[in-house]
Amino acid sequence: MKKVLLAVITLFLYFHSYAQHSDENGRIKQLQIYEDSLKDLGNKFINEEEELDRKNANYTFIKTLVSALKVPNSFLYPFDSLKSVTIINSPDNRFRIISWPVVNQDGSYRFYGTIQINTGGNLQMYPLNDDTFEIKHPEDTVADNLKWVGAEYYRIVPVYTPKLYYVLLGWKGNNINSTKKVIEVLSFKDNKPVLGMPVFDGNGKTRDRIVFEYTRQASMLLRYVPEQDLIVFDHLSPPDPKLKNQKDTYGPDLTYDGYKLKNGHWVYVDNLDMRNVPDNHDADYIDPKKQGAIDRAAVKKDE
Repeated sequence: MKKVLLAVITLFLYFHSYAQHSDENGRIKQLQIYEDSLKDLGNKFINEEEELDRKNANYTFIKTLVSALKVPNSFLYPFDSLKSVTIINSPDNRFRIISWPVVNQDGSYRFYGTIQINTGGNLQMYPLNDDTFEIKHPEDTVADNLKWVGAEYYRIVPVYTPKLYYVLLGWKGNNINSTKKVIEVLSFKDNKPVLGMPVFDGNGKTRDRIVFEYTRQASMLLRYVPEQDLIVFDHLSPPDPKLKNQKDTYGPDLTYDGYKLKNGHWVYVDNLDMRNVPDNHDADYIDPKKQGAIDRAAVKKDE
């Protein structure tokens, strides 16, 4: 009798394991199919010449992405071949952010994205609605995911205070004349995202987030140095003091400033000695124009 019972249990465990393995294979195959569709749509919202075509491809991309994320355990699927968006996990693996821009006809950008929570199963996500043009004072605004100062994020830094929050470094684009980068803050209240927090102290003021603007012809360093709990960035200045009110003329002046973490706040420090800062680089963001040039070059090569 014991032998029969043992055989039944062994058989049950075998088929249960086989069924789980089969289900997992089915989920991965389903996600791979979605990934192929997303790659094609991503290429279109970057490369299509007409704005309407880019927007239509993007709307279909969003619907397809939501369907993909609804597949159980989709949080574990990396979408590695999807180069039209940036996907970045929080270091504690609590959530990941998927974000990307679409270029408007006038050279400005609208950003799209979502925060996907690691539930271990069913989908929990918070779509990010770019409300940049309605937010008059972005450095003094705390809002939810529906009033987002849109950006494409490339770094997440958890800050372990009594109220855990995350610093996000992002590329914001802007228009044909200038580019922006942003230091954002993400926290959760009642398990819902809150964007912005008064934790940046400097120049006699406390800010909820930091927004940099500079000429489109320049590039700007903005990165986190974990060894020093320091966010370091190029000091931006105009080429002539008479242009101090024209941010689209600003560029790096070969000096560096930063925000140093102290007691849960980020305190402004200027004239940093970069010789004491380890040499590493930000993760790449996806600039649609650069990605489009890469895609077109690849097509020509194939031809």
